[in-house]
Amino acid sequence: MISKEMMFAIFCLENYKRHRNLNGHEAYELFEQYGVFDYIREFYDVLHTTGYQYINHDIDIYLKNRGDAISC
Repeated sequence: MISKEMMFAIFCLENYKRHRNLNGHEAYELFEQYGVFDYIREFYDVLHTTGYQYINHDIDIYLKNRGDAISC
C-alpha cells in the first residue's frame, strides 16, 4: 500500500511537471538531483495543507536556492 506522503510527493511531481512544462522523466530527475522528494517528505505536514500553486512556487524557490536554472 502506498503511503499518504508518497501519494503527496507524486501529486507534487505531477503538478510541478505541468507548471514547468517538463516531461515525467525530466521532472523526476530534477526532483532526485536537488533533493525535492526529501524536502517534500520533511515538510509534508505544512505543504499538504496548501494549494498546488503555493507548492509549485515553494519548489521553485527551493530549486533556485540550490542553483537550478529552470526555476529562475
